[in-house]
Amino acid sequence: MTDVEAAARRFIADVWNARREESAYELVGPECPGLGGTGPEATLAWHRERRAAFPDLRYKIVDVVAAGDRVAVHWRAAGTQAGRFGPVPPTGQVVSYSGASFLRFDEAGLIIDVWSCNELFQLLQQLGVELLPPAPGGVRGTGA
Repeated sequence: MTDVEAAARRFIADVWNARREESAYELVGPECPGLGGTGPEATLAWHRERRAAFPDLRYKIVDVVAAGDRVAVHWRAAGTQAGRFGPVPPTGQVVSYSGASFLRFDEAGLIIDVWSCNELFQLLQQLGVELLPPAPGGVRGTGA
């Protein structure tokens, strides 16, 4: 039986922080969803995109809970925006934000699902993005 907590920690240390792409092929199953597809390459595509925006991004594990085939990881991340992040052009701004990732493993010990939530609103605020609530009544035409 695979130590799923150790595998999750290795995934963050190797793939997220050290950019050891070969580790993704050892840790991620072919059905794991990612950017534009599934498997290790799709997982790496997401990380490459994030690294293009924040080349020095580093993740620190705050807490880990493992049970059965699932692992929950609370993390903090920090990095400097040196590339485009969605519609936000490079700012040179250092950001710090938190999140949690939930990983599920198959019987062979490969990651078959990763679901993450993070403080995207806080991250965008640190980049200087002004977020306004929608106008009352939504975005509707005048009917004229």
